[in-house]
Amino acid sequence: MTDSPLPEIILVPQGAEYQAVCRGLSGVQPTKPLVLPIPVGSKPVTLYLEQWQQTEAFLSKKPKSILIMGLGGSLSSQLAIGDVVLYHKCAYQSSDATPVWRCFDGELTWLLQDKLKAGVSLVKGFTSDRIICSADEKRHLGQLYDTQVVDMEGFAALEVLSQAGVPVAMLRVISDDSRHNLPNLTSALTPEGALQPLPLAIALIRQPIAATRLIRGAMQGLRVLQNVTMRLFSQ
Repeated sequence: MTDSPLPEIILVPQGAEYQAVCRGLSGVQPTKPLVLPIPVGSKPVTLYLEQWQQTEAFLSKKPKSILIMGLGGSLSSQLAIGDVVLYHKCAYQSSDATPVWRCFDGELTWLLQDKLKAGVSLVKGFTSDRIICSADEKRHLGQLYDTQVVDMEGFAALEVLSQAGVPVAMLRVISDDSRHNLPNLTSALTPEGALQPLPLAIALIRQPIAATRLIRGAMQGLRVLQNVTMRLFSQ
């Protein structure tokens, strides 16, 4: 099983996370996966992937496997900033009360875990359709669904790609813990899944202590994301 090929395509949220993954791959030889920047949020990423699947590039050569990478938030006191996690399943809750679960590809996840050896945790995740700012809400979500990490794209991407018959795995690096509030960045995120610089700056200025903590956590998470990308795809 360890001789199986690593994913040939990486999907990663646009912006700093995408740049960190690209830096991690910059020294990888001789072949490296294609990295595609995706929008932030479930609805934008669903639309992006549905449109991508109609392109000639996808139809002419459907990927054998795909890895989703990026940062994530901790819902558990057991996970700290900089920790690396692989999802084995993910939950999403729409307007009704019952969460829906989807499993990532077990063989592909095992391959990535084996490649990274120590220092990676296997987790259950929760995909949210909004930014979770409150530490109390993070802990509540973790307890309610028995999940350890929150993101905004995983479930949606897994659902679309699984319907196309593509094996999917997801790796995240923790960039904020479950003990502290985040600045409320909701107004900075467009319906298309992009962060607007001016509203983002205003939101950070309004909550300077939380903003400082967020920036430090993101910087640490991005460094780990770059390093784990390099480790994963180096010979």
